Amino acid sequence: MDLDWTTFILEIVNFLVLVWILKRFLYRPVLEVIARRRTQIEEALSEARDTRQQADTLKEQFEGRLAGWETEREAAHAKLLEEVAIERQHLMAAVAKAMDEEKAKRKAIVERQQQDWLRTAAEQGVAQGQAFASRLLERLAGPELEAGLFGLLLQDLAQLPEQQRKDLAAAAGREARLDVLSAYPLAAEQRNELTAALQAVLGRELPAGFGEQPDLVAGFLITVGPWVMHANLRDELRFFGE
Repeated sequence: MDLDWTTFILEIVNFLVLVWILKRFLYRPVLEVIARRRTQIEEALSEARDTRQQADTLKEQFEGRLAGWETEREAAHAKLLEEVAIERQHLMAAVAKAMDEEKAKRKAIVERQQQDWLRTAAEQGVAQGQAFASRLLERLAGPELEAGLFGLLLQDLAQLPEQQRKDLAAAAGREARLDVLSAYPLAAEQRNELTAALQAVLGRELPAGFGEQPDLVAGFLITVGPWVMHANLRDELRFFGE
């Protein structure tokens, strides 16, 4: 078989034309498409890297905030526990104070009740003692007891201090008189003796009057102007009761 060089050359030319056409109208657009696609992919990858970097940054921020929130939560919890402890101490102190005040009130009430009871008991004791002494002295009262009181009266008058004598004399005044009441009648000798003793105390003579007052039980009630001397069982028992 003979080689047809003309045909061969034409085939080569056709092939070269085909290659040029493919390169011109097919390969270059494909390359351009591939280049655009590569560019898009690189841009997508770049955006993905940026997005991932942002995500990592956000993750770090979130973890930092989470750690900060945990720290704040622990601090708030510790502060809350501290406040609860302080409030508990305040409440315990308030409760203790209230208990102390209640104890003090109860103690005061008990002491007041005891004082009232003691006062009542003392009053009852004094009243009973006064009643007993009154009954006893009323049974013992008589001319003999009054004679003993008469002797004590004369003794007290004789032992009065000088200053008290002057005060009594000044209080009696110039127009004063002696008034003597006794539970039992006094003998003339006793009247004279008592008048002399009173005039010696006052330093001058005064008119004297005598009378009886049985409710004195025993003893005397002497009045010299504004001065009154209670030397009898009735008034002594009354003073004892008071």
